[in-house]
Amino acid sequence: MPQSHFLAFQLSPEEIDEFREAFMMFDKDGNGTISTKELGIAMRSLGQNPTEQEILEMITQVDIDGNGQIEFPEFCVMMKRMMKETDSEMIREAFRVFDKDGNGVITAQEFRYFMVHMGMQFSEDEVDQMIKEIDADGDGKE
Repeated sequence: MPQSHFLAFQLSPEEIDEFREAFMMFDKDGNGTISTKELGIAMRSLGQNPTEQEILEMITQVDIDGNGQIEFPEFCVMMKRMMKETDSEMIREAFRVFDKDGNGVITAQEFRYFMVHMGMQFSEDEVDQMIKEIDADGDGKE
């Protein structure tokens, strides 16, 4: 697949290499696709225990050509989505850490202060982006 296809996913060359390595590990029979069986085996080896239905749903979400298997470009889409979800989860956990009174609310101003001034080394723009990802309704609270 041409490098330009990966630009649509905003993948760095390093990510492409990492994803290709992972893809080859998942693709046990080396046929260039990951079947439901191969995906299940790979996930179990990573400590996950998905049901057959969950595996089918995962494949369906990224199976662009509808053949019931995952090719490398589809695998890249799946991995990028998983990385984005993980990033969002980490940001949510940071909000919980800064919730000093335990009421489930931290203001955007408090979060910004901690992220910029407490050794986290994030720029104001990076913090603004984090807040936008978490604060869906724009009220300044998680």
